Amino acid sequence: MNKMNKKIIRKAASGLMLTGLATAVLAGCSGGSSAGEAGSNDRTEEITMLVLGDKPNNGRLESMLEELNGKLEEKVNATLDLHYVEWADWQTQYNVELLSGDGSIDLITTATDWLYGWENAQKGAFLPLTEEMLKENAPKTWEQVSEFGDWDLTKLEDGNIYFIPEDNYKQYTNHGFFYRGDWATEAGLPNGEITKFDDLTAYFEYVLENKDGVVPWETNAPGAGIDAYVRGNYDYRNLIGINVGNYEMWQTEASDPYTVTSYLMEGNSLKEAAEEIKNWNDMGVWREDVLNFTGDSRELFYSGQAAVDQHHTQTYIGQIVYNMNTKQPGSDPKMYAIGQENNNIGKDLKTHGALAVSASSKNPEKALQVYDLLRNDEECYRLINYGIEGTDYIVTEDGNLDYPEGYDPSTDSLGSNFWAGRMDNFELDKTTDAPNKDEIYSALDEFAYDYPFENLIFNKDAIESSQSAMANVLSTYMPQLQAGKFEDPSAEIDKMREELKSAGYDEVLTSLQADMDTFVEQHDLK
Repeated sequence: MNKMNKKIIRKAASGLMLTGLATAVLAGCSGGSSAGEAGSNDRTEEITMLVLGDKPNNGRLESMLEELNGKLEEKVNATLDLHYVEWADWQTQYNVELLSGDGSIDLITTATDWLYGWENAQKGAFLPLTEEMLKENAPKTWEQVSEFGDWDLTKLEDGNIYFIPEDNYKQYTNHGFFYRGDWATEAGLPNGEITKFDDLTAYFEYVLENKDGVVPWETNAPGAGIDAYVRGNYDYRNLIGINVGNYEMWQTEASDPYTVTSYLMEGNSLKEAAEEIKNWNDMGVWREDVLNFTGDSRELFYSGQAAVDQHHTQTYIGQIVYNMNTKQPGSDPKMYAIGQENNNIGKDLKTHGALAVSASSKNPEKALQVYDLLRNDEECYRLINYGIEGTDYIVTEDGNLDYPEGYDPSTDSLGSNFWAGRMDNFELDKTTDAPNKDEIYSALDEFAYDYPFENLIFNKDAIESSQSAMANVLSTYMPQLQAGKFEDPSAEIDKMREELKSAGYDEVLTSLQADMDTFVEQHDLK
């Protein structure tokens, strides 16, 4: 066992001791009832699941839970309640609630790329799950994840499973620019399509010259511009889970996949990108006070007052196409996926969504039984994800999901935010989905790469202080670079790089490379 492994195990063990709960709970699991025996316990258990999102106040959620709980009570003698961590303060409140250890939460929505899954497992927030527990209390989940061979993606170095992956749900969360195909055609782009970064510039130029009153890109976060340039012209691939503040600083390259680097520090790509973005700023692609913009960029795109918006492929498929065709008939909405000209697009992690059992859960067996139903029982699945049929949704004669007459998604949404176990087996195509959804997925599947380091856990304790110091440097320079506000971006990048070195860049790089080398050796990747 190498030093890193020992350290991780010691850290996990320390976290469990601190909570003082996980081991006791685990020990108590061995003698509990199985899913098939659930009805033998006279007391109905209330299971609480932590979800992220803004809790709706339209009454739809409560009505759904009342109907769902009737099913859960009948099947496993339990009911479900949802505890919300809302978007306004999720980055601080989420971890505080997980580590409180007060026993008020049983099931936890997690993820390894954006919800600190590994870190919270190491700190003892999640209950280690044994194969026996899962087989007994979540048998269908156990079988499906086993069939896909994905349990190893959820284990720490101690060999325990710490969460259940949402590994049977197809999604792409790569970002891209949404634009109007009618205007791209007028701009003379072949087939009315933006297929590379330079096409974006040509599209913006056309809009500025020909569409009075339209701001090409309404945003207060123009960082996607630099990202689009670098991904489209280089083969950098971001390392996940080690962001420096708000910035994805660390990468490897497709041509050199096991050497950690950073284009923010090395090479010319950032300088080239910053010059292009300065050109956008000088052209007037966004308003002068871009970083202080507080408007709703998507609504301005829908209303024809902006020429692009940007977000996930999922957003394009599920929202943009339908809304633009409805609100801007003839606009021919399309998406330029960042990195598409270079095939530099990655698939989602299988732990982009996941479900953990709280280490302080008073009834982890029952919690797993409830989860197994939410994930694998189609009736329960539709309730938690879609609501009550006839009220929250309808199913058309050809089997697609639609909404009742008068349904308004802005006021009538269910808002259950079940991102911890969606299953393609039960997903319904929506009548509002992009009609070429399958073609979009197929095209991405042809070249999108699998992230090769899904269970590489970097030792963040060793780099925490330097990462924090570097985050302060990046927050000083990057917003201005991303908005094209520096008169001489190359000179400012040189200054930024000097300050990053002083903040500990080389030490962090050495530490990350050591973790990478260990992972490569353990997995025999060379």
